[in-house]
Amino acid sequence: MANRLHYHPVPEIEPYYLSQRQTFDSNQGSRLTVQNFHERYCTLESSSPNDSYPVYNSLSTVPLSSDKMHHSAEINTYGSPVSGSCITDDMDDFKHKLQELETVMMGPDSDITESTYQNGTHTSTPKMDNLRQVMRLISKRDLKPVLIACARALGEGDSLTAQWLMDEVRQMVSVSGEPIQRLGAYMLEGLVARLASSGTSIYRYPRCKQPENDELLSYMHILFDVCPYLKFGYLSANGAIAEAMKDENQVHIIDFQIAQGSQWITLIQAFAARPSGPPHIRITGIDDTTSAYARGGGLSIVGKRLAKLAAQFQVPFEFHAAPMPGSEADLQNLCVRSGEALAVNFAFMLHHMPDESVTTENHRDRLLRLVKSLSPKVVTLVEQESNTNTAAFFPRFLETLDYYTAMFESIDVTLPRDHKDRINVEQHCLARGVVNIIACEGVERAERHELLGKWKSRFRMAGFTPYPLSGFVNSTIKMLLENYSDRYRLQEKDEALYLGWMNRDLVASCAWK
Repeated sequence: MANRLHYHPVPEIEPYYLSQRQTFDSNQGSRLTVQNFHERYCTLESSSPNDSYPVYNSLSTVPLSSDKMHHSAEINTYGSPVSGSCITDDMDDFKHKLQELETVMMGPDSDITESTYQNGTHTSTPKMDNLRQVMRLISKRDLKPVLIACARALGEGDSLTAQWLMDEVRQMVSVSGEPIQRLGAYMLEGLVARLASSGTSIYRYPRCKQPENDELLSYMHILFDVCPYLKFGYLSANGAIAEAMKDENQVHIIDFQIAQGSQWITLIQAFAARPSGPPHIRITGIDDTTSAYARGGGLSIVGKRLAKLAAQFQVPFEFHAAPMPGSEADLQNLCVRSGEALAVNFAFMLHHMPDESVTTENHRDRLLRLVKSLSPKVVTLVEQESNTNTAAFFPRFLETLDYYTAMFESIDVTLPRDHKDRINVEQHCLARGVVNIIACEGVERAERHELLGKWKSRFRMAGFTPYPLSGFVNSTIKMLLENYSDRYRLQEKDEALYLGWMNRDLVASCAWK
């Protein structure tokens, strides 16, 4: 049956601020109040938690929108892609601006400020040398190192420098520009939110207008189509399940984030084509709030859709709904029956579970131990290959910048930069996760990715052993990638599959028993 498991296009797809101080405005040589600063930068301004908006999650489930970034023909950029920096190439003006900044940063009575310029030359201090280097980068409009300098200043508690650099970054980013400009707009939002301690409000209660549920679902469809990340995850997981269940007549699949249920379309079709006849399939679907919003209702919608498909292919089918977050799932919710071969699916889900670094409840490892106690034949894991869980702020910022640069570049080869669909996909399906990673800490940070090596350690500690992926799955995914840019790469190593963009791994998949 495994050799009949292959990719079909499917019609219904899941995707998946400041303390009261004044800041120096290098544009106008004036002082900005905190309130004005916040208004100038925020595209995802938070509202009262009394507003009733859904909680959004990760790679395929993190929407973003804003009244200030609404995509009419007149307003389709964050900042201006063509406006110049306030730091000019004119040397006299450059020195004047630098001296102004030194005065603000060192204080008007600082000896360092007074001795910085003597007879047309300047003396050096480490801080001023760094400042001069950053100003040169600004004059060249070199966005990436300026973003990094801003994050470093924020991480070191230098809010004044961070605010100045945010002002400069704002003039370099654009949601319809190059990949780094587009990503920079959302990373800037995260930096502003971190400085203002409003990241959680942005992530959970955006004041900006949300897309209608059918619009959000369409953006998820587009992301599924233009990038192979979700297809890769679904196909690799389904291949492992199909192989493990090839001789079983009663199959129970527990999906810890079922969303629209689209992962199971090709698996049901593959089971229907099994020479010995299809097994009886029962799927337990655990819900998430974003998917409920996108599909416009509860899990009964998913159950009816899959039941209709199964009837069409003459596959005996049951659906059990478990409408709760994965962190709340327990044995009684999973409806396990004796005599059924059990498969458990963790696709782009476990990174949302808080671990021992966040809470003593440690739902991340608790779920794995729970699943192991059910004696499943196979457990599938698909996760983003990124290290943001326990990393401190600045290295986490660098990791996020590197990871999402690759992802935004991969989208760039498929959709034109001024294409409204691309802007909506990036904003509604990717950007809020970027903000959460940068702006939030502790229990408020929902996006907590780990590298596959760490996931392997967790699975082994829970008592699992690796389940080898079949070679046919690898070849099927290679055929899938032929429909995409040749800059995608597939690598099999250490009993796992990695999908990457150029030299950056983005998604990893493996199976356990």
